[in-house]
Amino acid sequence: MSKSILRDKSYAFSIRIINMSKYLSDEKNEHVLRKQILRSGTAIGALVREAGQAESNADFVHKLSVALKEAHETDYWLSLLKDTKYITEEMFRSIIADCEELIKLLTSSIKTAKSK
Repeated sequence: MSKSILRDKSYAFSIRIINMSKYLSDEKNEHVLRKQILRSGTAIGALVREAGQAESNADFVHKLSVALKEAHETDYWLSLLKDTKYITEEMFRSIIADCEELIKLLTSSIKTAKSK
C-alpha cells in the first residue's frame, strides 16, 4: 500500500479529536459540543479513506470536497471551544495548526484532481 500524507495526517488528526472528546467529556462535562467536534473531526479521515476507493475522478473530488467541508466545520467548533474556554489557548493553537494543514492539503489535492 502506498504512503499517503493526507491519509496519515487525517487519521492522526482523528485520534487527536477523539482524545479531545474524551477530555471534554471527562474533565469539562461537556457533551453537546463534544459530539459535534467528534463527528466532524473524525469524518475528515473517513472521507479521505473513502476517496481512495473512488469509482471515478469526479467521485474522488466529491469525497475530498466533503472532507474539506468537514475540516472547515471542525475549524469552527475548535474556535468555539476556545472562545468559550472549554479548551485553553495552548490546546487550541496545537490542534488548529493540524486542522489548517488538512485544509491546505485537501484544497491542493482537489485542485490537482480537477486539473486531470
